[in-house]
Amino acid sequence: MALNLTEKAADEVRRFKESGQIEQDMFLRVGVTAGGCSGFDYRLEFDNTYNDEADRKYEMHGVDVVVDKKSALLLDGTIIDFVEGLQQRGFKFENPNARTSCGCGKSFGV
Repeated sequence: MALNLTEKAADEVRRFKESGQIEQDMFLRVGVTAGGCSGFDYRLEFDNTYNDEADRKYEMHGVDVVVDKKSALLLDGTIIDFVEGLQQRGFKFENPNARTSCGCGKSFGV
C-alpha cells in the first residue's frame, strides 16, 4: 500500500465531510506536485474524478483515498496523521522516502 491514513486523520476527514462543506460522494485525493522549498509539495484535496489507468483507490478507516500512480511512488510507506497542539494543527506527513524537508513539513526532497 502506498500510504496509510491514521484513524485520527480519517476522523478529521469524516468530520469535514459531515459538516456539509463538500459533497458526500467526494473522496480524499492525496498527491505530490513539483515545487516547494525542498522539491515536492504534498497535496490533499477532495475530488470525485477517478481514472482507472492513472489512480489507485484505497479505503482506510471508512474513508475513500485516491492516489495517482506517480505520486504513489514518492508516498510509498507514508503515514498521514492529524495533529492538534499549541503550535500546530493539521495533517502531518511522515514520509520514509523524504531525504530533506522544509521546516513547515509541507514539502520534501528525495
